[in-house]
Amino acid sequence: MKDKLIRIDKKDNVAVALSDINAGEELKLNKDEVHAAENINKNFKVALKDINKGETIIKYGFPIGIATQNIKAGCVVHSHNMKSMLKSVKEYDIKLKHAKSNMDNYNGKRTFKGYLRSNGEVGIRNEIFVLPTVGCVNEVCQAIAQKAIIETGKQDVFVFKHPYGCSQLGDDMVNTQKILSGLAHHPNAGGVLIVSLGCENNNLNEFKKVLGAYDDTRVRFLLAQDSGDEITQGVQIIKELVDICYKDVRQDADISKLNIGLKCGGSDALSGITANPLVGKVCDVLSSLGAGVIMTEVPEMFGAEHILMERSKNDYVKNDIINMVNNFKDYFISHGESVEKNPSPGNKEGGITTLEEKSLGCIQKGGKATINAVLPYGDVLSQKGLNLLEGPGNDIVAQTALTVSGAHIILFTTGRGTPLGAPVPTIKISTNSQLFNAKPNWIDFDAGRVLNEESFETLCLELIDMILMTAQGQNTKNEINGYREIAIWKNGVTL
Repeated sequence: MKDKLIRIDKKDNVAVALSDINAGEELKLNKDEVHAAENINKNFKVALKDINKGETIIKYGFPIGIATQNIKAGCVVHSHNMKSMLKSVKEYDIKLKHAKSNMDNYNGKRTFKGYLRSNGEVGIRNEIFVLPTVGCVNEVCQAIAQKAIIETGKQDVFVFKHPYGCSQLGDDMVNTQKILSGLAHHPNAGGVLIVSLGCENNNLNEFKKVLGAYDDTRVRFLLAQDSGDEITQGVQIIKELVDICYKDVRQDADISKLNIGLKCGGSDALSGITANPLVGKVCDVLSSLGAGVIMTEVPEMFGAEHILMERSKNDYVKNDIINMVNNFKDYFISHGESVEKNPSPGNKEGGITTLEEKSLGCIQKGGKATINAVLPYGDVLSQKGLNLLEGPGNDIVAQTALTVSGAHIILFTTGRGTPLGAPVPTIKISTNSQLFNAKPNWIDFDAGRVLNEESFETLCLELIDMILMTAQGQNTKNEINGYREIAIWKNGVTL
């Protein structure tokens, strides 16, 4: 790393400090020199010229806020002297632009070994999922899984607890059913045991209406209130599922069979400079090869949504994006919240000031690929290429939605670190090498290496290789640690 500052776009009137800077330091930025007027913390923005009160702050080539006071060149630009310009629901006049990924010359590996399912999908794991239809049987499910692991010797039996399934109304109940149905149908599950109490709103008769067609050799049910010994009965069912799974073998599959989810959490100012653009290049490659890529976190599109709209496959998709964004803003407003509440305290400590800034960094994960479809929350991917998924930015809710939409693997970028894991393998990608070295038990891949002049193209190939190795059995850190959780998005009344 030669320079202490980086300007992302030539239009920018701020740069990002790549290390701590002392007041008085002369800093080179390409051919220009900037005089640090005060101490500047690593990852924070510094003004490249005098910025007047009311003037727009530009980063990534786009506005990220407005100056609330005069800012001298060389001074820190953050919450004390700038604010968001975000407004509520708006009308958009967007013209489509042809998206081009510039990654047609990929010469890397294009196959992996996975488990072919009866519906033509391919799983990258062959696990047993135990799903409670209602929170009342969470611990019953846990007891069944623990005893089954001991008696079968198969460690890959996982319970996905949640507090819902009863006393819910309307969309909340539908969301619970869609999430559980998506997990039951996930190709990474070689077998599924669905456990019901019996008297809940989401009883088996109601749940099966949402579940639809299923493979009855691999999806089984247990009604706890009708069983004399639900633990013993549940263990017996899992033993039968294990016997079926042990007969499955990995077979060659094309990379186009993969679906990859994109997520960022615990972001810092480097997220939009290192890890997210790297994931964007991976997204472009995978999309061009026919794989599915799914990006969510709608509130972290606010302020950057116009860029995504321009890349829509057609006007129908563009209008779907407009409706998704405006509906999410309405969701905020209906709860008395302003749309610019993000970023989180951790984001701000990492140098991010406004939601526009966070969003412009966040959408880098989507690269330059055409957006083929918008998925409602809880829906499963039906088109390959890049898709947007309705869902909040909350890490655990978003990663659950990505899993249910069909993601085999989630690429999760982070600048501050998080141990959180999805029900599927979660590749944690650090924005900086310091985090990668400090938390080797959390982080799988170091994107901070681009700051040491390693090329995005080289790291892109490395990350795709890691994805393919993960797809055919290499464990991610969340799998090694046993960190797998779900959360269901709730908006309505609980009885």
